[in-house]
Parts: sequence; C-alpha cells; structure tokens
Amino acid sequence: MAKGPGGIISGGFQPLKAPDAPTIDSVSAGVLSADVTFSAPADTGAGSVDSYVITAKQSDGTSVSQTASAAGTASVTLTAGGTTTFAAQAISNAFGPGQFSGFGNSSTVLTGQELYQWGTRMGDNTSVKKSSPVQIGAETNWSVITNGPAHSHAILTSGALYGWGPGSSGRLGNNAIVGVSSPVQIGALTNWAKINGGNDGSIAVKTDGTLWIWGGNADGQLGQNDTVARSSPVQIGALTNWSEVGLSSGGTHAAAVKTDGTLWTWGKNNEGQLGVNDRTNKSSPVQVGSLTDWSFVSCGAGHTIALTTSNELYSWGKGYQGQLGHNNITNRSSPVQVGALTNWSQITTSSDSNSAIKTDGTLWTWGGNATGQLGNNKDIDVSSPVQIGSDTNWSEVSSGSTHKVAAKTNGTLWVWGDGQDGKLGDNTTVNKSSPIQLGAITDWTKVSAGGDLTLALLGTTS
Repeated sequence: MAKGPGGIISGGFQPLKAPDAPTIDSVSAGVLSADVTFSAPADTGAGSVDSYVITAKQSDGTSVSQTASAAGTASVTLTAGGTTTFAAQAISNAFGPGQFSGFGNSSTVLTGQELYQWGTRMGDNTSVKKSSPVQIGAETNWSVITNGPAHSHAILTSGALYGWGPGSSGRLGNNAIVGVSSPVQIGALTNWAKINGGNDGSIAVKTDGTLWIWGGNADGQLGQNDTVARSSPVQIGALTNWSEVGLSSGGTHAAAVKTDGTLWTWGKNNEGQLGVNDRTNKSSPVQVGSLTDWSFVSCGAGHTIALTTSNELYSWGKGYQGQLGHNNITNRSSPVQVGALTNWSQITTSSDSNSAIKTDGTLWTWGGNATGQLGNNKDIDVSSPVQIGSDTNWSEVSSGSTHKVAAKTNGTLWVWGDGQDGKLGDNTTVNKSSPIQLGAITDWTKVSAGGDLTLALLGTTS
C-alpha cells in the first residue's frame, strides 16, 4: 500500500471509465432533416448509458443536436442543406459524457423540393403534352404529390393543398367542375398531411387526423351514406384517428387505416374489393375483419392491397389478371396473404398491376402487363410477385394505369411501361418493358404515376 501527499491511496483503485462511442450505422437524409440509426457502445463503462446525443455538423459550420433515450433511430431537425456530418456520444449519469465517435458519417441534406411533371394534363399553364420533365411553378417547398388517372394534387410544407387537371365530377376539390392548367389552392387551410388520387376524386388526411374526400360518388365512394358528388372536401364522420388512405384508380372504392391499426373500406364492391366477404356496395366505411395491425392500404380499379405492421402483404378483390399475387386468377372477397414473407415495406397499385419494395431494397411487381409495365422485359401477365433486376437500393415506386416510375436511394429516377403521350419522360413515346434511367440527375426524392402523366419531386440543396 502506498502513501501519497493526500493520504493513503489504495493500490486497487481504478478511475471511473467513460462509455465507448456509439456506432452510427446509417444516415437517411431528407428535407432539412435526417434519420440517424446508431448502435449502443460495446463497453458502457463504469455505469449504465442513460441517454445518447446525436450531433450534426452542417455545411454552414453550425451544429445541431438531438437527444435519444435509447439506441436506435433519432430524427434530427436541421437548419442548413448540403453535406452534413454526424457523430454520436453516450451519456452516463455515473460518469457523464462518454467518448465521441467523431464526425465520420456524412450525407447530403436537402433544403427543399421542386415539382416536375411530364405527359398530359400538365400544370405548366399549357395544354401541350411534354415528353420530358418540366418544372411546375417556382416553389421549392413541395412535400407530398399524388395523381389520379388524369388529375394531380400536391401539398406544400406549409400544409397548403393544390390541384390541377380536369375538373369534371368535382375531382379537384376547388368547388368547381372546370379544369385548370396550373396548380390552384384548395380552400385556404394549411393542415393537409396526406392525399391519394383516384379516377374522379381524391381522399386526404389532415394533421388533426380527420378524413376528407371529394369528387364522383356514383357508388358511394365518398363515404357520405349517399351517392351525391361533391366538388369540395367533405369530412367522413367526425373521428380524428385516421392515418393512411387509398382511393381506387377506377375511382369507385376507397380504404383507410386508423391509428389503432383497424382497416376500413367503402364504395363499389362488385368484385369483393371491400374485403368484407360480400359483394354489396357500401356508402359509408365498414371495418375489414377485426385485425388491429394494418399499417398501409392501396386501391386498384377492382382490387385492394394492404400491409400489416409486421410487414405481411394481403390482397383481395378482382384477380383475373393475377393482380392479387396468389399465383392464380381467382377473385377474393376477404383479405388473403400474398405468400408467407414478412419483409414487405412499400406497396402501390394501379388498375390491374402492383409494385412493392421489400425491406432489403428489392423491387417486385405483378398483375397485368400488356404494355410492359411490370418491368420484367416481357408483356405477359404475372400472377405472383417477380423481382425486377437484382438491385437492392430502391426507395420509392408508384404505379400508373399502364406505366411505373421509381427512385433509388442514390436519387436516380427510373421509368418503364407505356410510353404513349410521353408519360415516361424519356423524350420518346416508345414503350419500355424494363426500367430505364431518366437522365443523370441524382436528387429525385418522391414519385407518382397517373394514367397518362407522371409527377416527381427533385431535391434542392441551396
């Protein structure tokens, strides 16, 4: 035992050890935001790790931080675009801040998103078809886009809703039935969050969780317990717990998911597309079964597909072109699981075909294929999901009536299927039966395919 100037020091004394640095596994950057996924440190030091701090060093030299209570994914709100680097640190109540990982992970952060369109029913204040992307307006703060077969809607980051295209049946929601060739605001409210377009109308959710719909209503698809069309948004019920919506490309049935995981459908049901085990039309929402783990739904012309929180895929309704994915052409009037896999992450449907992305980033399609819209280099219908290529970096996909558009995690844009009216955007009107890259730009973020038009958002960094 040694004696020091301050008294006796135990030979076995060990200073408190700080936690090691956490590991940043991945960064997914968006518009002035980033989702940072990180793992706990291998050695937590002398005590437990009580919190984590994720720090972003921005391109303008400033830094912002976000605290998380556990390892996983932290969403960081940013104030500048361009190249941003990230670091992580574990915090121990017994010791204090642990080791700093250092700014070793980087990503390009967007400051906004421009809106581009090609095909027909353009929003560029003309009536001329465009066979390559054209910017719509000068705004750089678009956040959500959707198409019906012939009309379009988009939401700004402010929550304002805009529409353009044909106005018949009141499908634009601007209290008129006259078409417009440039975006017009729908009302004055700025609390729109999500929207989905159908053949002759659209359905949307506001930030307060209320559900709204407008357009044609011959089959009760507006959910108002009648068959009267509406040319401006009307609320469905009074509930405030709606989360996801889908309106069929045929415009005749609709579906929505609540925050409690229940699934609801209404409208035309001649093919069993409502999933309630009968073929009777419903003019107000009815619950599909009793499950409470639905997460997302998409409606085709006569069929419906949906995901569960465990990443299972289900389908029902019309199946004569194999669009249900069950390896047959049989109709179903209640949900049937597509295969046994539990790694589906994104789905989209059109009149008779579907697209999906798995959690591993692979792309899959099935159903009608008359114009090569499945992207498998053929024009034959397929009744079960087929993988398109071998890439594992697909991030967004959208199904139009006869064509599809998709984006990869590297920001590139890809199109295939029916090239008529220039809807593929490759400056031709030729069909493509496998994905082709559209230009060399690498900042595409979101996509939406309609009947004879396509929309996409292009990220900006300044």
